Amino acid sequence: MSKEFKGKLFVFSAPSGSGKTTIVRHLLAKERFNLEFSISATSRAPRGEEVDGKDYYFISANEFKQKIKNDEFLEWEEVYRDNFYGTLKTEVERIWAQGKHVIFDIDVVGGLRIKKKFPEETLAVFVKPPSVDELKIRLKKRSTESEDKINMRIAKASVELATAPQFDKIIKNYDLPVALQEAEDLVDDFLGIEKEVKNE
Repeated sequence: MSKEFKGKLFVFSAPSGSGKTTIVRHLLAKERFNLEFSISATSRAPRGEEVDGKDYYFISANEFKQKIKNDEFLEWEEVYRDNFYGTLKTEVERIWAQGKHVIFDIDVVGGLRIKKKFPEETLAVFVKPPSVDELKIRLKKRSTESEDKINMRIAKASVELATAPQFDKIIKNYDLPVALQEAEDLVDDFLGIEKEVKNE
């Protein structure tokens, strides 16, 4: 595949617990989309079963700061003190070099930054949870974080929900099968895939 290939970028952003990861996994499984997951870099420690180079690129806060200085990120953010997340430029290059389109499961700020850098190539989708209360229930069910951390996420979610109108499309994840179908339709349309091809 030549280096000339410039694929599309699909950004899925949402407050934590909205179901964006489920939607992204569903889309990745559809061969017709030819998607590859953009692995984010983070300075936090791995959680549970997370694997370096599969779930995230785990790097130290110092290394992260050095890469910021070297302008190696498409976007980055310090989410909490010394807790960084970002997308390395090399990650998009890696995926485009395979002749594939890039899909991001990324927070709201990062998603909007990517849209700004690649306005023509990017479809930015905001996944909306049924309500903040429902979000809290979903985060508690995960039981991977403390009550304090969950409350921080809920406070952040309220701010994030206000950015929804800045995205190209909003999917309301009230009913998962419906949300998954909506996501498929959006990707089909953006890639210009005809309806007849969809069922192959």
